[in-house]
Amino acid sequence: MSPTKAVDAIIEEAMRRGEFDNLPGAGKPIDLSAYFNTPEEVRLAYSILKNADVLPQEAELLKEIAALKKELEVCAEEAGKRKFQREIEKRLLKYNLLVERGKSR
Repeated sequence: MSPTKAVDAIIEEAMRRGEFDNLPGAGKPIDLSAYFNTPEEVRLAYSILKNADVLPQEAELLKEIAALKKELEVCAEEAGKRKFQREIEKRLLKYNLLVERGKSR
């Protein structure tokens, strides 16, 4: 069996089991205007980065901030809370500077 047919069989079986029934946005048209409004060479670069599992620095910082906020929520010590808050503030400042730099380009 060819790889394409094997993948098709797996997808059809998942459809029979109803695994695609309650997906977000089901039945709604996909808005691709942002995609097609982006220059082709930029889309290509984004695609290469995505395939290499490389996140933009801004996205990486947002992930780090979210993880630190979760740690802050469960931290019981005041000293630990202050440490997490300082780390969050440092990353937020770095994130805001990156976003501002991007706007000025």
